[in-house]
Amino acid sequence: MLRGLYDWTMALAARKSSAVWLAVIAFVESSVFLVPADVLFLPMVLARPRRAWLYAFIATTASVLGGIAGWLLGHFAFEAIAQPVLAFYGKLDSFNALKAAVDYETIVVLLVTSGLAHLPPIKVVTILSGAANIDLGLFIASAIVARGARFFILAGLLQRYGDSVRHFIEKRLGLITTVGAAALLALYGVYVLLK
Repeated sequence: MLRGLYDWTMALAARKSSAVWLAVIAFVESSVFLVPADVLFLPMVLARPRRAWLYAFIATTASVLGGIAGWLLGHFAFEAIAQPVLAFYGKLDSFNALKAAVDYETIVVLLVTSGLAHLPPIKVVTILSGAANIDLGLFIASAIVARGARFFILAGLLQRYGDSVRHFIEKRLGLITTVGAAALLALYGVYVLLK
């Protein structure tokens, strides 16, 4: 199933309507979809480097709007819609354990780590933010910063270094996201200790 979804999104990158599909995938990724927008974003930027900043803007905007939809699901329709979506992806138990174990500040940190590195998956954190009554303004600001940083940094790197960066990212994506998330968590730990 995952391979089929991945192949489908890769085929979308070659279409004239790829920017629309990028917006759709970035939107639904932040609330209910399994495949990250990166699988379409990366080949689009590599194919048309001069449009890198436009694609980053489209992906960021759609991802933030999708995150707001996830927040709304968690806040207003958790039992009716969000709970079945999480159960479908096998994330309901993780979600409930996460919700029981975190406080307001930790959820804000999770917004940043999931926005930058998908740790934990962004759809889980957007729904959690709504269910935990995270301030919508703070949620939106965090989403803009985290998702914007992810897409604009990738766009800049891909525009400048092209295929060599693509190969580096594809081979070491897990390591890169783990190191980035660990650094963010370490910074949060320092913040808590100094507080």
